This record gives sequence, C-alpha cells and structure tokens, in this order.
Amino acid sequence: MKLKSLYGIIFLGLLFIACNQKEKSNDFMISAWQTSYLKIDYKTYQKSDSSHVYEDKFENNPELLAQSNYKADGTFSSWFLNKNNERISESTGKWNLKNDSLFVEFFYNNRDMKVSYKVYETEEGFTAVSKYDWDEDGEFDDLLTMKTKRIQLK
Repeated sequence: MKLKSLYGIIFLGLLFIACNQKEKSNDFMISAWQTSYLKIDYKTYQKSDSSHVYEDKFENNPELLAQSNYKADGTFSSWFLNKNNERISESTGKWNLKNDSLFVEFFYNNRDMKVSYKVYETEEGFTAVSKYDWDEDGEFDDLLTMKTKRIQLK
C-alpha cells in the first residue's frame, strides 16, 4: 500500500511541475518582441527543381524591423517598423502555446495564415522554427528559423 501511495505522490508531483512549466512558458511569451535573425530555406522554390535561401541578420540599419506584441488574452499584433519609426503592414491575430509549440492565426498578405512554430527560450528572447509553405507553391516544405529579442514598446 505504501508503494502505491509513493507512486501516486510522484505522479501528482510530476503533473504539478508540468503544469507550472506550461504556465511559465505562457507568461514568457507575453511581451513585445523584435526579430533579430530570419532564415527561410526553400527546398523547391515555387515548384522549381532548385532551392533558395533567404537570410537576414537585420544589421547595419535595415529598412524594416519586424516587431510584435503578445498579450495575455491570447491575441497578438505584429508590424514592421520603418526607418522613420512608423508602423506599417500591421496585422492582428490569435496565439496559443502548448508545451514547446507556438500556434498563431492571422491574416497577412491577402491570405489567412495558420502557422505552428517549435519554440526554444534563449537569453535574449526565443528561437522559433517552422515548416510551412512560405513560397506559396502548395508544398509545406520550407523551413523558417527566426530569432527574437525582447523589447520595450514606446
């Protein structure tokens, strides 16, 4: 009987720890972010037999900076900040974090987007990786890697 009680306590303890870790991750995402690195590896760029890689480190005073703000109610907004510190191409959507996966839904560039990312916490913010149809060729074979840093909105 004591062994069953011990297993029950261990199970409840692990369940409690898992729930607390999930809450911590949700709290972690509630913030403002700026993309500091972006790489998209197109395996079959627009159904061609060649690949293409887009990469941007956002160095040397870039034309645009991608920023976003994730709120506790499960909504987010995103935009690009131009050199005049003006927000352009604003979009809003919904987000949900389950374990290490971030799910976002939003309307951008005349289409509904539903994208999932595997998220890794970093010292500056997070890294997100997603396999999606980024080149709109009907194939979900493009790999996106994005690094972000936490920012304060003005």
